[in-house]
Amino acid sequence: MTDSITGSTALAADTAPPDDQARLARRNKLVINLLLVSAFVVILNETIMGVAIPHLVTDLGITEVAAQWLSTAFMLTMAVVIPITGFLLQRFNTRPIFIAAMSLFSVGTLIAASSPGFEMLLVGRVVQASGTAIMMPLLMTTVMTLVPPATRGRTMGNISIVISVAPALGPTISGIILSTLSWRWMFILVLPIAVGALVLGFLRVQNVTEPRPTPIDVVSVVLSAFGFGGLVFGLSNLGEGAGDPVSSWVPLAVGVLGLGAFVWRQISLQRRSRALLDLRTFRSRTFGVAIVMMAISMMALFGTVIVLPFFMQDVLRLDALTTGLLLLPGGLVMGVLAPFVGRIYDRVGPTPLLVPGAFIVSGVLWGLTLVNENTSMWWVLAAHITLSVGLALMFTPLFTSALGSLTPQLYSHGSATIGTVQQLAGAAGTALFIAVMAGVTASTAAAGASEVGATAAGVKAAFLCGAVISLGGVVASFFVRRPANVAPGDEAVIDGAAGVAAEGAPLGH
Repeated sequence: MTDSITGSTALAADTAPPDDQARLARRNKLVINLLLVSAFVVILNETIMGVAIPHLVTDLGITEVAAQWLSTAFMLTMAVVIPITGFLLQRFNTRPIFIAAMSLFSVGTLIAASSPGFEMLLVGRVVQASGTAIMMPLLMTTVMTLVPPATRGRTMGNISIVISVAPALGPTISGIILSTLSWRWMFILVLPIAVGALVLGFLRVQNVTEPRPTPIDVVSVVLSAFGFGGLVFGLSNLGEGAGDPVSSWVPLAVGVLGLGAFVWRQISLQRRSRALLDLRTFRSRTFGVAIVMMAISMMALFGTVIVLPFFMQDVLRLDALTTGLLLLPGGLVMGVLAPFVGRIYDRVGPTPLLVPGAFIVSGVLWGLTLVNENTSMWWVLAAHITLSVGLALMFTPLFTSALGSLTPQLYSHGSATIGTVQQLAGAAGTALFIAVMAGVTASTAAAGASEVGATAAGVKAAFLCGAVISLGGVVASFFVRRPANVAPGDEAVIDGAAGVAAEGAPLGH
């Protein structure tokens, strides 16, 4: 996106008659709300597989490491596709981008629902992820374009309600479905909702940005696929063949080389403003530190979320429904806290929220290293709720500070970078935790431990990985700063001058 987009939007809001200002406000609010509804659907689908994976291992006759690819491939596809969204958001209008995203997601859901086995189910997840990858940067870029800096914390807080409640409902819905129906119904029930969101968006979403001709660099797309794919593929194979260089270390080496070449090419292309993913976003120190903290948090979060169902079902012997219900309160707590966290951010900035949030998350992960076959499910519930409180304190300040520190023409690239890092870190965290759990479980069982005892040892080792990783987030939390374009106390002045801005009317920066 260019400065002219934000500039023309601001000019329309500042110079239009009152009736036109009200019309723009209603239009912008409608667009954001429709994007939020659609985001809810796709995020719900992203987490619905967690509780189901142990069942799929049995039903499809596959290994745990293979089954986790139903989640890892989803995140990996997003990590590969999201960099392209920086190009798409500049080249095309809001409405066609939205229609393309929801169409891909709906088609992928249909493929998954009708798949005869693991291979086609994996294809369906990849197609779903392609649509999801477009939706999230579209939502973030649209919000950054339409919402003024002084109220972005509140708006991001409202977005966090959707982002936290949907993942909370995913495992619960999955558990309810699996207690009475087959795994196919997880997709059959999502399909009409996705199609409904597509039809509603087709009828009501309007264009809110101005596209410009932008070339796409095919070499960058290929390099990103090799880089991200190699890293995650190598990590996912560590659990099954840690000593096999072909299945693990060679892909990891390819991934490192691919990412290095990708970064080098982006630095070269951005001098002519042709980069697939403009890395000048990292010239902002706040953006760079926030990205590091997001990566650490996502690795710990996704790894923990995928290990917990194994612990609760294979060690504590809980059924899928109970597992899903135990994971629900934490997500609801995040949803309740999100708007309050956004308002606090607008007043005091990120540090008073991020520092305690990082300490809480790290403390819980270290506490989870103590679990065993005698651990109470109520202790696990309390730990998950506390972890959710810490994450609620972190996500809104990180998103808002990172994107708010950029110039408007870099919003789409910043959104794409955040999405790419999130998904790559989540995929790496998932693969690493499963690999560690599977490896330690196998070695412990070989030493003569019972099946439950061996699984418990593997889970503890996985949580230890998350705890160690979380220490980096604690350190990074002290270095995220409020973007310089909004100072504490300015929100009242801006709100008073802006009028309809809080309702979604576009303003200049």
